[in-house]
Amino acid sequence: MHANHSFTRRTALALALAALLALPLAGCFGLGGSGSSGGQGVRREPVQSQEIQFTRPVEGDTIAVIETSLGTIRAVLFPDKAPQACDNFIGLAQGGYYNGLSFTRVESGFIVEAGQNAQGTATTIWNGSGYPAEVTDALHHYSGALCAAMGEDGLAKSVFYFMQTLPGSVDEELMNQMAAQGFRQEVMDAYAAAGGAPYLDYTDTVFGQVYEGMEVVDAIAAVELDETGRPVEAVTIQSVAIGTYTAPVQ
Repeated sequence: MHANHSFTRRTALALALAALLALPLAGCFGLGGSGSSGGQGVRREPVQSQEIQFTRPVEGDTIAVIETSLGTIRAVLFPDKAPQACDNFIGLAQGGYYNGLSFTRVESGFIVEAGQNAQGTATTIWNGSGYPAEVTDALHHYSGALCAAMGEDGLAKSVFYFMQTLPGSVDEELMNQMAAQGFRQEVMDAYAAAGGAPYLDYTDTVFGQVYEGMEVVDAIAAVELDETGRPVEAVTIQSVAIGTYTAPVQ
C-alpha cells in the first residue's frame, strides 16, 4: 500500500477540479510551532491563510494524538469533509490497530508513511474492504496534511501518510499548472507559503492536519534509510489516541 505516484512530480495536474468553496475561516497556523525548526533543520513559519487546515483547532474538534518513538504528533481531523477516512482511522486507532506498527516508507522532503501490519498488508474497519478517495476543495496536500494512501486498486485502507514537503517545494512550474487547472488563489497562496504536493489533490484523501509536532514528522524524515526506503532503526507508533481538542488555559 502506498500513495498513488504513477505520475512524476512534474506532470500536469490530473482530473477536473470540483467547484466547491472552502469555509471562509481566517487563520495563522504554524506547522509545529511558530518559526519551528524540524529534524532536518527545516524552518517552518506560521502560514497566514483562510484555508481550514491552517486554522487552529477549536474546542470540541476531533483530534488524533500519535505517540511515536521520536515524539508526539497532534493532528486535527476533518470528519465532515472526509467521513470514511476519518471513520476508518478513528475506528482502527480505538481498536489498537496502529499500536506497535512502524513507519515503513520515508521519502525526505515528501512523505512519511505507516499503517501496514507486520505481514505488510492493510485493513479497514469494514472487514478489510477499501474505500474510494474522498476529494474536496476544502482540503489539500499542504505540508503537514494527514492523508489516506491509495492502493493499486484505487482504494484506501489503513495506510496513512503525513506530507513532509518543504517550504518552497511548490515551484513556479507547479504554480502555473495550478493556475491553468483553476485552483483558487487562496489555495495557491497556501501552497506557496507551506509547501506541499498539489499533484496529489483530487487523487488521494486528506483527512487531517498536523497542528503540533511537525518537527517530529521532520525528524522521522531525517532518519537513515535502507535500500527499500524504510528506516534502518525502526520508528514505531506507540499509540494513537482519539479525543477532542481542549484550548489551553491562558
